Amino acid sequence: MDHMVLEIGLAVILIALVGLLAAKIRFSVIPFYILIGMAVGPHAPHVGILDFRFIHSAELIEFMGRLGVLFLLFYLGLEFSVGRLMKSGRSIAIGGTIYILINFSLGLLFGWVNDFPIEETMVIAGITTISSSAIVAKVLVDLKRTANPETEMILGIIMFEDIFLAVYISVLSGLVLSDSSSLGGVLLSASYALGFMLLFLIIGRKAAPLLNKLLNIRSNELFLLLVFGILFLVAGFSETIHVAEAIGALLVGLVLAETVHMKRIEHLILPFRDFFGALFFFSFGLTIDPFALGGAVWLSLGAVGVTLFGNFLAGMLAGKSAGLSPKASANIGLTIVSRGEFSIIMANLGKAGGLLELLQPFAALYVLILAILGPLLTKESKLVFKGLNGIFRWEKAKKPKEPAPAKEPSGGS
Repeated sequence: MDHMVLEIGLAVILIALVGLLAAKIRFSVIPFYILIGMAVGPHAPHVGILDFRFIHSAELIEFMGRLGVLFLLFYLGLEFSVGRLMKSGRSIAIGGTIYILINFSLGLLFGWVNDFPIEETMVIAGITTISSSAIVAKVLVDLKRTANPETEMILGIIMFEDIFLAVYISVLSGLVLSDSSSLGGVLLSASYALGFMLLFLIIGRKAAPLLNKLLNIRSNELFLLLVFGILFLVAGFSETIHVAEAIGALLVGLVLAETVHMKRIEHLILPFRDFFGALFFFSFGLTIDPFALGGAVWLSLGAVGVTLFGNFLAGMLAGKSAGLSPKASANIGLTIVSRGEFSIIMANLGKAGGLLELLQPFAALYVLILAILGPLLTKESKLVFKGLNGIFRWEKAKKPKEPAPAKEPSGGS
């Protein structure tokens, strides 16, 4: 406890240094934050007094990282609005269903092919199906893609995944933890999640005039206190009814985007998003034991290959169903390929149920690889699409326009 402030200070300095390195080589900062967290985490090696592990402050840094997820999703919600998202409701439902069906089926098939028992197969399918809201949000903001046409579908799929997650955790808990999980209980859990989201969006849109008056405060201090209070209250309440707190934060952002104070909120929230967001990825690295990853290398690489295929296929089909171009559809699959916090939750559920120990290192390595590949593939999505388009010919190359023939001078009689 005596060294907690020192540890947090060192953590921030390390994060800043690797961030500068990433900026210098023009690479996504996310993998650097995760890797430096692994290097100084509780599982890192130490010799005598040369102990650079973050042990005493790990829990506090983890909590600050949770705040980072909230700020990332809240900011992403501010870039949109309830009206803009709800206009795409039908296409989002279709796209989300396509995404879940393809990736979940491939996850089950992967577990079955590798001869895992049914419980482990169900956990693996959960690990490989749900994308990371935090990484997706970070990448979209960093690459300034929030205005892209496909981003509505990406956001919709993230929300759709959360409804699936609420149902699936109920089912999996009943199977793995030998808890009673009736069909009625599962349907009730799903209804709570879906009903809360829809009700919040509808009421939030109608409440825009009231929120305009409520937030009409000159003092930035009081203004931020009120915004933060709403954010944390809704996010915390969301978790109590089996809706991820990150989705609660996204909903608050979508609602406040309807107000006249949106630009002011966006401006004031930016430093908090960047600071706590960096801490989230660092804290994620702290949880990974690098020495436990070796036995899961081939299994993780196989799962990564399956996920890359499944995500790209799902993105192309989801985009096509929404009338998006092949290029925009490819962006969907490449952007949501990252895996993170939800995959780790699934692995922890398997651990609590006494399932195979391999699940933990498998999930950690699988998530780490996709946390590195995901931002890179998103950044280079144009290049990836161009290469694949050369093979599959989704879009025909535009021919340069031929110059119009010169008109012959009209002869006089």
